[in-house]
Amino acid sequence: MAVPGGVITTVLGSCVATCIWDPVARVGGMNHILVAESGSGPTRCDAVGVNAMELVINGLIHCGARRANLQAKVFGGAKMIDGLSDIGQVNGLFVVEYLEREGITCVNKSLGGTLARQIRFYPAEGRVLQKSIAGAAVPPPRRKVGSADGNDLELF
Repeated sequence: MAVPGGVITTVLGSCVATCIWDPVARVGGMNHILVAESGSGPTRCDAVGVNAMELVINGLIHCGARRANLQAKVFGGAKMIDGLSDIGQVNGLFVVEYLEREGITCVNKSLGGTLARQIRFYPAEGRVLQKSIAGAAVPPPRRKVGSADGNDLELF
């Protein structure tokens, strides 16, 4: 949460930020989710993402927002490292589905791609500025196994 006239800022790669505000009460807040879900298959757990969403929503209600008035904008979820799993897509999908399930209108989103983003959220207004950060994507890890001399091993 922030004071009126304030700004909340973050930088995102595969992480996802949800900017949520009540335009009537003129209060807002933002979360930053590193990994929305843990585990896989039948042992998948979304407790981390749910907790991040509930903390910001409950904080807004505590500051005078009404749940029925809440609106959201979602950012991030980039694929930052080629050749690895796309955790950014999983994070983005989690937040979008969560908002739908909870009946919170998502008025805009900027998800995916391969660029990092800098986000500036003006919570009293619901206004968000996004700046793409070029060159932030990381190439796949290099793997050098063995050499002509013998036993070299380089995984990074």
